[in-house]
Amino acid sequence: MTAFQPLVRNPHMQTIAAHYWRRRGRAADSERRLYRTEPGVQVLVETDRPDGPTRGHVVLLHGLEGSGQSSYMLGLAAAAREAGFVAHRFNFRTCGGTEHLCDTLYHAGLTSDLRYLLGELPEPAFLVGFSLGGNVAMKLAGELGDEGPRWIRGVASISGPLDLAASARRIGEPDNRVYEQRFVKKMRARLLATGRYPASQFAGLRTLHALDDRITAPSFGFGTADRYYRTQSALGFIDRVRVPVLLIQARDDTFVPFETFESEAVRNNRHIELLATRHGGHLGFLGRRPHRFWAEDAAVEWMAAAR
Repeated sequence: MTAFQPLVRNPHMQTIAAHYWRRRGRAADSERRLYRTEPGVQVLVETDRPDGPTRGHVVLLHGLEGSGQSSYMLGLAAAAREAGFVAHRFNFRTCGGTEHLCDTLYHAGLTSDLRYLLGELPEPAFLVGFSLGGNVAMKLAGELGDEGPRWIRGVASISGPLDLAASARRIGEPDNRVYEQRFVKKMRARLLATGRYPASQFAGLRTLHALDDRITAPSFGFGTADRYYRTQSALGFIDRVRVPVLLIQARDDTFVPFETFESEAVRNNRHIELLATRHGGHLGFLGRRPHRFWAEDAAVEWMAAAR
């Protein structure tokens, strides 16, 4: 893959500009299908198919408060389709307009719905996780262990917060205040849309940690946010990963401390390739042409080269 040549070097400009930058055209005639993964839970999957022969399947996982319609999801789906892959844009529980179709929420380590989808596909698929989706993909690969190759061809994680506690602390720092406020506002709106939470329950919740401590963690029996982060971080499962992995990570990520990727768990697993860049921000990686969306190009090129 061509080395990343950043369009701008400021990590916040990378993060914000990539969010709003118009991606390549989305695939036409996307298929929309609801999967009932367990009683009381339906998740939405949006599928884009190539015009000619297929070279495999890839499941895309969005980030916190994203959906299958997030710009990076549409961009990579289009790139994967052009490369001959069937691209499945997976919406986590209550995301993508499905708030009324789920009895429970989603969380950063919930892998059961994704595993159900993989069982419905005709062959093992690649997983590409963006941000929180990277943690989910990597955690599932670790959970599957030696059985992983039966389900997964490989995992590409882009800006994945593999240590949830470290990322929660980083997002809570002053330079990330505007992002955290936006996340909390979107989470509050989605939870209210489920009809299961009164507005009064969100009084005083101004940080992700506080919201996870009062809402997310108790909803799944984790008790506290700290226990939720500790038990659901992919970092605790990485030593069991037995499928090819590409970790795409910027050293200046505004949300994810790079120290996570220097840990022994990452360095000692021979299945993991770390593609680290000096610049790129969080889900940014805006590069100079012809690789404007460099991380998406890198992930697709890596999948296309896999045997």
